[in-house]
Amino acid sequence: MRTLLRLYAVTDRSWVGIQTLLEQIESSLLGGTTLVQLREKDLSDCEFIQEAISVKRLCERFGIPLLINDNVNVALRSGADGVHLGQDDLPLQEARKMLGPNKIIGISTHTVEEAMEAEQGGADYVGVGSVFATQTKLDANVLSIDYIREICQAVTIPVVAIGGIKEENMDVLRNTGVAGIAVVSAIFGQPDIEMATLRLKEYADRLFK
Repeated sequence: MRTLLRLYAVTDRSWVGIQTLLEQIESSLLGGTTLVQLREKDLSDCEFIQEAISVKRLCERFGIPLLINDNVNVALRSGADGVHLGQDDLPLQEARKMLGPNKIIGISTHTVEEAMEAEQGGADYVGVGSVFATQTKLDANVLSIDYIREICQAVTIPVVAIGGIKEENMDVLRNTGVAGIAVVSAIFGQPDIEMATLRLKEYADRLFK
């Protein structure tokens, strides 16, 4: 699981421009993305499912897992590899009952207690942040590097860091214990997504073990 979290791409439709979302995801996969989370806040379930089926097919070509943000129903009906849930989404135990033992479930956490609870509840990994202030989640609280290290030491499941991370600042996560980084704009907000992903992946491979 740790290696899957090395460079975790979270989609954001607001960056769609010259390329379609599917083309952007393909560019990130060509650059070395290790896991994709499909995040859609404004599509109907039907639209989300159809999109997820297409993205799943694309990810399968690269042998990369696809997770669905928040929506367990979409994950089930699209054949995705799992879900990522926030603290206010469907409870972990219910999601596990619906998805079964073999699907990946990740949980967003912001405290040591939340991370430990997620591990005890059967989560496969936790997301921790925000590491830096970010435009993606304006209400996110920024956590200190020392506190992120404390969370990593409190659990045995892998931890992925998220929130405002980019090539220029990711070095602060060295020796914290995180398995990798989850990024949005550092991939999908770049003019050359494949090259940006390639650079991030090369750096992440040196930084995280």
